[in-house]
Amino acid sequence: MTNPNAKFRAKFDARVTARYDIKALIGRGSFSRVVRAEHRRTRQPFAIKLLEVKGREGHEACQAELGVLQRVNHSNVIRLAEVFETQHRVYLVLELATGGELLERVVARGTFRERDATKALMMVSSGLRYLHSLGVIHRDLKPENLLYYHPGQDSRLIITDFGLACWENKTAASFQSIEDTAVMTQDANFDSAHVEKSCQAKDWAVRTLCGTPEYLAPEMLARRPCSSAVDMWALGVITYILLSGSLPFDQSSQPRLFRAILRGSYSFHGDPWKSVSTLAKSFIDCLLTLEPERRMTAEETLKHPWLVSMAACSSNKNLHRSISRNLQRRASRASSRGPSSGSTPGSRVSMRPGSRPGSGPRLGVRDRSQCLKITA
Repeated sequence: MTNPNAKFRAKFDARVTARYDIKALIGRGSFSRVVRAEHRRTRQPFAIKLLEVKGREGHEACQAELGVLQRVNHSNVIRLAEVFETQHRVYLVLELATGGELLERVVARGTFRERDATKALMMVSSGLRYLHSLGVIHRDLKPENLLYYHPGQDSRLIITDFGLACWENKTAASFQSIEDTAVMTQDANFDSAHVEKSCQAKDWAVRTLCGTPEYLAPEMLARRPCSSAVDMWALGVITYILLSGSLPFDQSSQPRLFRAILRGSYSFHGDPWKSVSTLAKSFIDCLLTLEPERRMTAEETLKHPWLVSMAACSSNKNLHRSISRNLQRRASRASSRGPSSGSTPGSRVSMRPGSRPGSGPRLGVRDRSQCLKITA
């Protein structure tokens, strides 16, 4: 039988195969492939992300991601080892994370307590503090993009997938107030088109709306200039999921979802919130704040009493059963909705000119093949 990986090996430039032994295909997107590889001399494992880039826009999008990856160097951020470029392809050699996604680790454990959550969140916050100090905004932070480096209990947690990352513009002015956003949400027929019409009416400049719907910050939906605060909002959503297995904003359609986010409509009702400490809820509240300037920064999260004490004063209750049950219910609802539903948890939307589809799941990168160009 023909080796199923042989055709993928043929796609690799001779310079790449001279240094790396291509082992197996581990992920794919519309315009990319991710393979597990081994350095021929050191035998060290790596992940190689092959990007098909055609045309000026494709190269520009790839260079934007490269610009971030080539500059970062932190234990909680994916590391780029080297890059190979040809006319139509770019090969990113990245460290290989084999410990699984954040929520996979939670489900696989027999126990999960608040202290376990704080350990993970400290690593993510540390990575975000570093990225934000450089002026990097991730813009697609979610559990699928948080990978453990190895299966051991002492593994570091890594922020991955910088396909939608951008550099923060410190001088960007806000084009809309929170009060304007609140008025927008009062329309019972609000939907994504409503946002676009409001943008046109106010003669706004083109704004970027990208990421995964359930994690989008309200200022992104309102098409206001975004800052590193959008990552902190996403961290609030992640924390909520980590402690409960459910989403803070979980609606049956995208218009309802966006409306809930713009209103900041979430609660701590249901299981297991009665067993979650007040400090943990305070941590979430300080992140899921509508006003970005009042939202906790990454630096401030690391100083929050809940993380500083590592939940020492919190309940020692095992949340594992409730989290696993809620995650299972969420997955069942998502599958029952099917691809035609307005909002499928975990699916990414990208509304920016020249968006480039992503690559395989092991790097936390999701398919960006369905992109909408929205101008205001």
